[in-house]
Amino acid sequence: MADLDPVTLYGILRLRVDVFVVEQECAYPELDGRDAEPATLHYWCVDESGTPIATARLLTDEFELRIGRVCVHGDHRGEGVTRVLLDRIVADIGDRTSVLDAQAHLEQMYARWGYTAYGPEFVEDGIPHIPMRR
Repeated sequence: MADLDPVTLYGILRLRVDVFVVEQECAYPELDGRDAEPATLHYWCVDESGTPIATARLLTDEFELRIGRVCVHGDHRGEGVTRVLLDRIVADIGDRTSVLDAQAHLEQMYARWGYTAYGPEFVEDGIPHIPMRR
């Protein structure tokens, strides 16, 4: 978090709330305490004004790395910003094992980076998800 200035951090958190809580209508505690962990890496893309339009984070769990909170502002979907984020994250991960819980309709998108389903589909906050591993 040391590399995040307060304005960027606010923009990232607002984007996540706008997408996950408001747009997807999932009332849950978006601020889960993991963003401030020393090993957490934050990724983001900004528009021409410097406002975050896409974000993701990489967590270090006990035995693996976990990609999470991947989201893109609705006005910028289809522009390739998810590709930019995930290309960078996967490059940083290298050969280490990593996991993510994909919204089920995005399973094929994550497969582009070598992620495959490794468990049964589950529902979280009313949205079907699939655990994936690379």
